[in-house]
Amino acid sequence: MSEALQILKKHWKHDSFREPQEQIIDAILEGNDVFALLPTGGGKSVCYQVPGILLQGICLVISPLIALMKDQVENLQKRDIKAIALVGGTSQNDIIDILDNCQFGNYKFLYLSPERLQHDWIVDRLKQLKISLIAIDEAHCVSQWGHDFRPAYLKIAKLKEVFPNTSFLALTASATAKVQVDIIENLAFENPKIFTKSFERKNLAYHVIKTEDKLSKIKQILTKNIQSSIIYVSNRKACLEISSQLNHLGFSATFYHGGLSYKEKEKNRLIWMENKVQIIVATNAFGMGIDKPDVKTVIHIHLPQNLENYYQEVGRAGRNGEKAFGILLTNSSDVKSAKSQFLSVLPDKEFLKNVYIKLNNYFQIAYGEGYNENFSFNLNHFCSHYQFPIVKTYNSIQFLDRQGILTLQNLFSEKIDLQFIIPSKEVIRYMSLNTNDEEIISTILRTYTGIFEIEISVNPILIAKKSNSTGKKVLEAIHKMHQSHVVNLKIHNNDSNITFNEVREDELTINRVSKFLETQNQQKEEKFKKMIDFVEDTSICKNKLLLTYFNQEVKEDCGICSTCISKNKTFDDNLSKLVSELLQANPHSSKEIENKLSISSEETIFALQHLLEKNKIAINSHNKYYLI
Repeated sequence: MSEALQILKKHWKHDSFREPQEQIIDAILEGNDVFALLPTGGGKSVCYQVPGILLQGICLVISPLIALMKDQVENLQKRDIKAIALVGGTSQNDIIDILDNCQFGNYKFLYLSPERLQHDWIVDRLKQLKISLIAIDEAHCVSQWGHDFRPAYLKIAKLKEVFPNTSFLALTASATAKVQVDIIENLAFENPKIFTKSFERKNLAYHVIKTEDKLSKIKQILTKNIQSSIIYVSNRKACLEISSQLNHLGFSATFYHGGLSYKEKEKNRLIWMENKVQIIVATNAFGMGIDKPDVKTVIHIHLPQNLENYYQEVGRAGRNGEKAFGILLTNSSDVKSAKSQFLSVLPDKEFLKNVYIKLNNYFQIAYGEGYNENFSFNLNHFCSHYQFPIVKTYNSIQFLDRQGILTLQNLFSEKIDLQFIIPSKEVIRYMSLNTNDEEIISTILRTYTGIFEIEISVNPILIAKKSNSTGKKVLEAIHKMHQSHVVNLKIHNNDSNITFNEVREDELTINRVSKFLETQNQQKEEKFKKMIDFVEDTSICKNKLLLTYFNQEVKEDCGICSTCISKNKTFDDNLSKLVSELLQANPHSSKEIENKLSISSEETIFALQHLLEKNKIAINSHNKYYLI
């Protein structure tokens, strides 16, 4: 048994490596630079963690994601492996202490963000460490052609001069052929060993299903497939609503989103991981480090932003090798809604500049000052103060973070957890006795579904806006309800942290990065269009469409996706006739057609698609089909 396999068994309790983990590890141990393109779930972290343990010294891991760094450090520590992270917002004295620990404390892994490499004194301190391996996670960030370019990644190549005899490992889950070449060149790799794993998942059936009644379709799918499932939604409100609706329908479901406390996230994640509930309804905050082999079905009820995200999320199904399903439910209004959600909130140069200047003014930073200054930050208050749209502002600040201009931590943590603890009838009685608070309480009840069953994080500024009130009055109403034992109330510190990594230079700063903003926005629009094409194309095998996007050729149709199944069905002309006759009387929704004709949803969709292609029917503003 090899030493690498012994380490895997000891710390990870696995009997064998996944393809091509062992070959990557061997190449590193032989002293090579390595580029590895491994799809989601391919076990990228093991590729540097196993050799990092075997080699003498400390493994330096460069990662752009603070949450992922913390997660990896915690996982290593649970396995009794010494690891530490150097994240943004850490004071210089704390950085010195951390690096001293790395030098004298027998640590095996040091995680840091690429922006740290912009500080010469930190690189000088790294020189004093015995670096055994340098791993670059999310390596596509080094390429301006990648979907998440970060200029700070270009500084990594300088480490080749500092550590000429150390192996470098570049890891990514998504990179076109053009991006792969760019990564290798920008990191100054010489004769690297290159490993790529196929993106094809032969046991995973990709289904795109058009339906106007998504909840009914979910019920049908989950009744048929009773094994573990994930339902992805695009926002926290839908997360709570769908979870609550499924529980009322008799399923066992929990939920997961970024606004939950760490304790709540862990509790909900564990009951799902341990199969105490069938379903977890989640935003894209759920997924990091999730490796549950028996997930049978992953359902998306909102369009993902791009195919990279879709592949990553849907790929959590069927990791045990058994047949599994990735199901995307869509209706006639989804594209319009998704465009509004994703594209209308992309900041342009002028908006970005305005946000940056106002941020500096907000913290009273003078021109030419602000370097390494750290501030508590509340996004909602900032946006309310300057009348900025929240999501667009968040995207602007996130872009400034990716460019290394500032470092942002713990954004979007809510301040107040609320749960009504008296029956709804008693709440109505309370409102009749407190008429000044009636609109505020009604707004809370309308906005936060499930607030009688569970504690929910609420946003006072949003409630104030919806109820034509003020944040102060909302807080007063909430505290009054708490004192009257109407609600349980928990208050948390919701301040994020912003660290300014550069002095304030206004237009000089924004002009320097604006070209990257334009490129990023263009790429996001193109990637979203590819997502729409994937959904709307009913002529090409879904597996082929997905693999072509990732530059992988495949000759044969998969035979199990929604397109292949539709192609292989013999169309019943009589079914088309029955639907036409039904629509002759009145317009009907797809669900009404299904119920009145007593046919399956697949047959209904198939018949409607056939009639739509023949231009015999159309759909009205009420999502009902009618004869033309």
